[in-house]
Amino acid sequence: MLLLSSPFSSYLMHHNAFWFRGPTHRGLPYTGSQTHRIWCAKRTGKQRYPSEKKKLRTKQKELLSDSKEKIKFEGTWRLFKLAVPLDHDPGKDFLEVSDGLLQEIAKVLKFPIASLLPREAFTVVRKSFDARKKLKEPKFVHTVDMDVQKLISLEPHCWDFISELEPKVGLVERVHGGRDFGDLTSIIRDCKQNKEAVLKGGNGHSIFSTELYKNQATRKPKIVVVGSGPSGLFAALVLAELGANVTLIERGQPVEKRGRDIGALVVRRILELESNFCFGEGGAGTWSDGKLVTRIGRNSGSVLAVMRTLVQFGAPKQILIDGKPHLGTDRLVPLLQNFRQHLQDLGVTIKFGTRVDDLVIKDGHVLGVMVSESADKLHLTSQKMEYDAVILAVGHSARDIYEMLLAHNVELIPKDFAVGLRIEHPQDLINSIQYAELASEVCHGRGKIPVADYKVANYIDKEDFYEASDSGVANCSCYSFCMCPGGQVVLTSTSPSEICINGMSFSRRASKWANAALVVTVTTKDFEALNYYGPLAGVKFQREFEQRAAMMGGGDFIVPVQTVTDFLENKLSVTSVPPSSYRLGVKAANLHQLLPIHITEALKHSLVTFDKELPGFICNEALLHGVETRTSSPIQIPRNIDSYESTSIKGLYPVGEGAGYAGGITSAAVDGMHAGFVVAKKFSLFHGDVESLLVKAQNVGVLKY
Repeated sequence: MLLLSSPFSSYLMHHNAFWFRGPTHRGLPYTGSQTHRIWCAKRTGKQRYPSEKKKLRTKQKELLSDSKEKIKFEGTWRLFKLAVPLDHDPGKDFLEVSDGLLQEIAKVLKFPIASLLPREAFTVVRKSFDARKKLKEPKFVHTVDMDVQKLISLEPHCWDFISELEPKVGLVERVHGGRDFGDLTSIIRDCKQNKEAVLKGGNGHSIFSTELYKNQATRKPKIVVVGSGPSGLFAALVLAELGANVTLIERGQPVEKRGRDIGALVVRRILELESNFCFGEGGAGTWSDGKLVTRIGRNSGSVLAVMRTLVQFGAPKQILIDGKPHLGTDRLVPLLQNFRQHLQDLGVTIKFGTRVDDLVIKDGHVLGVMVSESADKLHLTSQKMEYDAVILAVGHSARDIYEMLLAHNVELIPKDFAVGLRIEHPQDLINSIQYAELASEVCHGRGKIPVADYKVANYIDKEDFYEASDSGVANCSCYSFCMCPGGQVVLTSTSPSEICINGMSFSRRASKWANAALVVTVTTKDFEALNYYGPLAGVKFQREFEQRAAMMGGGDFIVPVQTVTDFLENKLSVTSVPPSSYRLGVKAANLHQLLPIHITEALKHSLVTFDKELPGFICNEALLHGVETRTSSPIQIPRNIDSYESTSIKGLYPVGEGAGYAGGITSAAVDGMHAGFVVAKKFSLFHGDVESLLVKAQNVGVLKY
C-alpha cells in the first residue's frame, strides 16, 4: 500500500519515502505482507540518484560563483524555510514582515539586532502553516525575497553581514535577473510596446522578434472559443488582447442567472439542464472550493501570469503568497463578472445560453459551428456561424460534444480517471485530529491558523485482495480528491436520472462540515469488465453508477448515504443517519451495492489505513455519500504538441480539462493561455517566442518552494 498523508498538502512533497505495507485492519480478510520502502522523486542525502547529486553539485557551484564580492550586493536574494513559531506570528492572513519573521531573517544574516533591519527591504513570497506532529511546535514557514541594494541603503551596517553571506541550495539563493511577470494583460501590452525587443529572455536572446505584428491588410481572423471555463476565458483573453475577432460561446448562463438557477435546484429541485453546478460562466469550478493549487510548477511564468491575472480581476493578493491558495465561490462570482466586462471592453462577443450542436467541416478543415439556443432542446433554431478557427474549451461533463466529435471521426482516447464516494465529517473533528489543542485557534476560518484539511493516498496491490486473483482488474490507488474544509456537498448532475456529487466551500470555509471525495483509479480494464468498449467507454462507465445512485436515492436528487462504520461492516443497521450538508436530502443505503466490488474493497482498505494516519477518521459521525464520478475527463482529444491543433481535423484546437489536458482551475487556465498564443501566432497576430514569453509549466511534481 502506498501511503501518503500529512496535515497539509503543501508539505506532502517534503516526505521522502512511501511505504508498502501488508494490509492489517480490524475484521477484514486480508493477509499481511513484508514491508518495503520505496523512495520517491524527492530524495535527500544518500538516497539521491547520482544524476540528482550531480545536479545539486552543479547548482551549488553556480551559487558559489554568484557569491563573488561584487554581485553579492546586487539584485535579490531569496531566503527559504524561515520558520516562525505560531506564538510569534500574527496569523495566516498577515502577509507582511512580522517581528518574528524579522528575527528569523536576522539569524540567517547573523545580524545582531533584528529590529534594526528595514522591513521595506524584504518581501514575503510564500507563507504556509506547518503543524506536522513531528515538530516541537507548529510554525508558519516563509520564503522571503531580500533586495540587497535597498537593504544596504536603508541600513549601511548590513554591508559586512552581506559580504559574509554564502549561498546554499534550498536555503539562501540568488534570484537571477529576469522578467518579473505581471498579469497577462500587462505582459501582452508590454509585448506591443516593445517591438524592438527591449525585454530579454533568460538566455540573453530577444523574447520578441523585431517585428511583432504584421500590418493586416485583410480582416482580423475570426476565432470562436467554445466554453467559458478557465481555459476558454484565458484563450479568449489572449486572442482579444492580440487583436483577433473573438466570439465566446457558453451553453450556460452568466453567473448572476446561473446563481438563481442553482438556487432553484437547491430549494425547489428544478434542474436546468444547461445552467447548473457544471454548466455556465466560469465552468464547474465556479461553484467549488476554488482551489488554485497546481502540480505543474507554482513558480513558472505561466502559473504566475494566471495568478496575477486573477488578482487583476478581483482575487485577493493573498493567493500569490498562500502556500495553498483558494478563492471560494463568493470570490469567484465577482471575479468572473470583472473578467467578462474586460473581455467585452476588448470587443469580444459573448453568447450565453448558446449550445454548439455541430461543427461545420469541409475537406478535413473546420469552417465554423452550428449553434442553437440552449433552451431549444430539439435544435429547431440551429444556425451556421463561420470562423477561421475553433478553440474547444468545454468541460468534462460536455458528453454531447464528445458524441458529436465521434460522429465526425475525431479521434478520442479513453482516459483513466477515478470514482468513489464523498466522505463528510464535522469540521471540528478534522480540526482536532490535525491540530489537537490548537483546534480552538481556527475560529471558523477567522482565527490565526487555517481551517484544517487533509490529503491522503493509498496504493493497493490486487494480490492483497482476498479471492481477487480472478478479478481481472489492475492495481489501483485510492486517494482523497477535492477536499473542501468548511464546505458542503453539492449536486453536479446534468440529468435528472443521474446522481453525481462534488464539494464546494466559500472563501472563509466557515461551514461546520468538512468533505472530501475518496476515489479509486479506474482504467479501460474496469470499463471492459462491464462490457463497455470504445472511445466513450469511460462516459458509459460514469453513467452506469450515476444512474445506480439515483435509483438508490429514490429520486428527487436524494443522495444515498451510509455511515463509515456500517460501510466497513457491510451492513445497514440504522435508517437514520448523521446530519449532512447536502441540502436536497439523503437516504440511508448500503453503498456496497453501488460500486464494483474491487472499488468497494479498495475503499474499505483505505479507510482503515487513513484512520491510522488520522486517528478518529473512522467515527460514527463520518458519512459516505454516493457517487463521485467526474474527477477528470474520461477522454482525451489528441492534438499536436506544438500547434495544439487536433490531429484529426484542421482548425480545431481542443484545450483544457474537457479535452484531457488539465485538472483544476490553474492548469486549465494555463492550457488555454498557451493555446491562445499558439493560435494567435498561426494567424500572425503574434510573432514572439512563446517559450520565452511564458515559460511552459514545469513537469508534474517539480517544486521549488
